[in-house]
Amino acid sequence: MTSRRLVLTRSATLVGAASTGLLLPEIVRAQSAKVRVGFMLPYTGTFAQLGVAIENGTRLAIDQQGGKLGGREIEYFKVDDESEPSKGIENATKLIQRDKVDVLIGTVHSGVQMGIHKVARESGVLNLIPNAGVHIATRAQCAPNVFRTSFSNSQPTRALGKAMIDRGHKKAVWITWKYAAGDEAFEGFKESYTAAGGTIIKELGLPFPNVEFQALLTEIAALKPDAVACFFAGGGAAKFIKDYAAAGLKGKIPLYGSGFLTEGMLDDATAPSAQGIMTALHYSDSLNTKRNQEFRLAYAKTFRMQPDVYAVQGYDTGLLLTQGATAVKGDLNNKKDLYSALENAVVDSPRGKWTMSKSHNPVQDMYLRVVEGKENKVLGVAVKALADSGTGCRMG
Repeated sequence: MTSRRLVLTRSATLVGAASTGLLLPEIVRAQSAKVRVGFMLPYTGTFAQLGVAIENGTRLAIDQQGGKLGGREIEYFKVDDESEPSKGIENATKLIQRDKVDVLIGTVHSGVQMGIHKVARESGVLNLIPNAGVHIATRAQCAPNVFRTSFSNSQPTRALGKAMIDRGHKKAVWITWKYAAGDEAFEGFKESYTAAGGTIIKELGLPFPNVEFQALLTEIAALKPDAVACFFAGGGAAKFIKDYAAAGLKGKIPLYGSGFLTEGMLDDATAPSAQGIMTALHYSDSLNTKRNQEFRLAYAKTFRMQPDVYAVQGYDTGLLLTQGATAVKGDLNNKKDLYSALENAVVDSPRGKWTMSKSHNPVQDMYLRVVEGKENKVLGVAVKALADSGTGCRMG
């Protein structure tokens, strides 16, 4: 029987090691009657809706598979990560040390994810990432026990290049916030657009989360590019869309972006300015497939709200976890076979079937979408089975 004193000592050791970068031996857990699943997601603040959607989706997928993992009952634990990077290590440590979770599902914010990532790598606890697209988690710091079910930050924008050239847009301006996600989104756009024969005539940026776009929009008007490509999300995206139209650029210079530009933005206030905007993303609510329609109906019936891309990513996290747990008959301590099952999984998702790359990131279709009314209408598949590069990943 582990004494309380030893638990506290181990906890202190983990916090200390996590903050100094020391590697810890893997924590080996005795298998309890129930699988302990921890959610570390934002439940308050700007990203609260995203956290709720991810948890809802995960639970729905598991419930549809019988509500168990490999035949074992489940006990859930939750920590609100507040989208606060400075608390990332502390909060992840709570779930792993205090609650002794077998799997940690989190998170949305890439800065918080780096805290989870550090603790997951040092403890050996299975971490499923349902959103944060930060490259390093599945590139230079990839780990056998870390799997992403969403996207890397450059995947959606990597699908834009050929689509823009196919429409005759040979000269483009890029605009984004200057921070990690913006820089990583630019990587994808630059690679695909220049490879297809395009020229980026100017890169424009402003500090995150500044939304004073006017001077940059004036510069775009003077540059007269064939098109503009961008990465913005959330409230800043809505303002950019409206300011772009107000500056007289809508209808004159076509606007393209990562799908998060228009995802969840098409309300009465923003939709009129967004008409015709083209984006690339791994999902659209308008996907006309039986699988997507069944998922959307089940989600709406269960939670009395419509699902979005975040709900789908949570759902796929649940699907992946149930596949892995079934393969090892609920014995999550059988890590060799568990990881093998997760690596070889085919996830039958509402977004379309996808597989896992060698660096543990989804290999998935990217859809080209256009805003019509209040819908991101799917025009087709922009890139089939798109994989992240996984640069620098060495599993060990």
